[in-house]
Amino acid sequence: MTLFRKAPSASQGDKCRFPLNDQERALCEQSGMVPHASEITWRVFRIMAEIVEGFQLLTRTTREVTIFGSSRSAPTSHWYKESYALGTMLGKNGFTVVTGGGPGIMEAANKGAYEQGAQSVGLNIELPHEQRLNPYVTLSHGFHYFFTRKVMLAAAAQAYVFFPGGYGTLDELFELLTLVQTGKSSKMPIVLVGKDHWAPLLAWLESSVYGTQDAIDPGDLRIFTVVDSAKEAFAIVSKSAERHLF
Repeated sequence: MTLFRKAPSASQGDKCRFPLNDQERALCEQSGMVPHASEITWRVFRIMAEIVEGFQLLTRTTREVTIFGSSRSAPTSHWYKESYALGTMLGKNGFTVVTGGGPGIMEAANKGAYEQGAQSVGLNIELPHEQRLNPYVTLSHGFHYFFTRKVMLAAAAQAYVFFPGGYGTLDELFELLTLVQTGKSSKMPIVLVGKDHWAPLLAWLESSVYGTQDAIDPGDLRIFTVVDSAKEAFAIVSKSAERHLF
């Protein structure tokens, strides 16, 4: 879907018909294109629908713990097995496991909860190379936009657990750290699993971001906790208090 359509004739002096900033307006006029307002309106309503449907889904669950990690982790990998162990412990103790619904770490956590008969939620995303929904999800919703999905993944869990992962995992981690740091979200357990994996990033945050640049405060380095196993993560999560959407 495109936000712009070709103007009938550039010589007719057609102007951009939708509020744009000066740079966007200049680019629009130079190219002889005008924004298609109906398509923009449709996109806004699609965003609204994804948010409403996501919140409606989450009102059906309680005691949520959201688990993040790489979609590329194989079932034979150490962190897949640890994620499965955490999902199992959470499910056995009445927690709802929430993931991005895909393979790898997400699948492992969902599988552990599913096999315990617990709620197992998958908030999936549409990608050019389609990300499959793993078969261990009991409640799911598919999102077109990454940012609406991120809102739902961070919405109301009482704890967040991060296993080793890529850009998506890091994106979600720094989103949550920023929300807590700025007071836009209440404090809750944010647990990073895998000391060796996270050590270089944490050393950089401490030595450069804090030490050299003074871009964060010392307390910002204590928003999260680093552990090395699913058992340690569960010990922290099990003491957390339930949060609510509103």
